[in-house]
Amino acid sequence: MRCLALLSSVLSIFGAALAAAPATDLWNGKDLTGWEFVSPTSAEIKAVCTIRPDGVLAVVGKPVGYLVTTGSYENYRLHIEYRWPADAVNNSNSGVLVHVASGPVDRNTWPLCFQVQTKVTRAGDLLPMAGAKFAEPLSTAPGARTPQLERRQPDSEKPLGEWNAIDIVCRGAALEVSVNGVLQNTVTRCEPRAGKIGIQCEGFPYELRHFRLTPVE
Repeated sequence: MRCLALLSSVLSIFGAALAAAPATDLWNGKDLTGWEFVSPTSAEIKAVCTIRPDGVLAVVGKPVGYLVTTGSYENYRLHIEYRWPADAVNNSNSGVLVHVASGPVDRNTWPLCFQVQTKVTRAGDLLPMAGAKFAEPLSTAPGARTPQLERRQPDSEKPLGEWNAIDIVCRGAALEVSVNGVLQNTVTRCEPRAGKIGIQCEGFPYELRHFRLTPVE
């Protein structure tokens, strides 16, 4: 009984330590330290996005490419908030990239990774890019140029001009996507399972804030 009590105590302490794992801000809100811009077109990162006094990152969206962290990550919960302008066009498009492992390799632009879609009305769709794979069957036809797994639930996005929250949990070979608290996608047996984190630029302006990463077991 003493051994069981001791084991229970140790597990409780270990669980509390995991629950208290500190969050890391991937973007410091002041400058672009720790980030770079990748594009087939030569462009400096400062020309692609600007930092507003309120700590919001305003992304121009051009040229086409992606902002990406210089560091790689695995086993984490990623929280990012974004919003489209109130007058954004209906096809405004972007995405959050996770497990960025190499690139560019697809269409001379996109890397091996998974894209969590933030396109207007399609947030939560999941795209395995440039050869990335997961176990679940795709929504698109075999051999589609842009393979995609559509979200599970109806649109959970906020109206244009309001902030949306994307939460992505990467644990081992599994990946979960929630949009504004609604679980929209879950996949397993992901390859790759780790890598850099990125933000797409696909020609449309939008804003970002609160890049928080919390380790998960």
